Amino acid sequence: MSKINLCLVFGGQSGEHEISIMTAKSVFRAIDKEKYNLSFIGISTEGRWCKFDSFDELKEVTKLENPCESNAKIDGRIIDFIQKEVDVVFPLLHGPFGEDGTIQGLFEMMGKPYVGCGVMSSSLCMDKVQAKKVFEYAGIKTTPFIEVHKYSYDNDSVDKLVREKLEYPVFIKPANMGSSIGITKANNYSDLEKGLEEGFKFDCKLLIEKAINCREVECGVLGNYDPRVSTIGEILPSNEFYDYKAKYFDGGKSGLVIPAQITEEQVSLIKESAIKAFMAAGCTGISRIDFFIDKDNGDILLNEINTMPGFTEFSMYPQLWKNSGIPYSQLIDELIQFGIGKFNGVK
Repeated sequence: MSKINLCLVFGGQSGEHEISIMTAKSVFRAIDKEKYNLSFIGISTEGRWCKFDSFDELKEVTKLENPCESNAKIDGRIIDFIQKEVDVVFPLLHGPFGEDGTIQGLFEMMGKPYVGCGVMSSSLCMDKVQAKKVFEYAGIKTTPFIEVHKYSYDNDSVDKLVREKLEYPVFIKPANMGSSIGITKANNYSDLEKGLEEGFKFDCKLLIEKAINCREVECGVLGNYDPRVSTIGEILPSNEFYDYKAKYFDGGKSGLVIPAQITEEQVSLIKESAIKAFMAAGCTGISRIDFFIDKDNGDILLNEINTMPGFTEFSMYPQLWKNSGIPYSQLIDELIQFGIGKFNGVK
């Protein structure tokens, strides 16, 4: 059986650039090299694409800055290479210009199979505000929220909305950013001012949602049109909430409890809601779906869908599937096969 020509694409222009490179290194170490011929395309922080001849060039790299001689963002030679030499692409990109449907649209135009969610679902789930509207329409419970736009707001009017519709404390989140980047908690007007200023550094639209006394649980969904749900895991953040520092740079102080210590009834409801949300958003291949369990009333509330979740060997999504009986290398292989299958119209 001939090998599959797989291209790993990583880096990117988002605030999660360095995490993407970590992910690519992890996938490279674990993938079955007897089954795949690997090629590597890095995208710099400025958006320039560069093909690397071998992974040895990337072992010590933590950030890609102007790695190519070409001044073109996407050199025609890169396009030609993907179209002629690549069977399937694995975009290991997080955040804007990677997880938001833009690069997925490019691969669609090239006529190339790729791993993960398609254009519409990637774009929808990247926008936390629009995703919440779809979840509400589908009858899935979420936390109460409002949206705020950079060019049509003032602090006093936002404070009034918060007091009328949510009440303090609230979380302020950039609508289109992952890894908890730019998220702050506001307990009062002064915090709100600072949070709005911080959030608008990353996006022109913010989601403000009511903070609840909750447990944070997550599950992985795997598949296309008949998806499976993993074991449920729980996050025990080292900080007040599971922010960027707690996720990646707290020296392992944040805890992952797999499986989560919850009731069978809660497991069943979370898995049912996960499939419902996955299908409502039109997701395929891979997603991690995050929920809150309200400690005060027991309500289970959908937080968000991550269409390209953290994917190093020790990230939550692979760990959930490992606990469910699918080791990391097998998980990588299944995701690639789902990408090829979707392209070929296979369920």
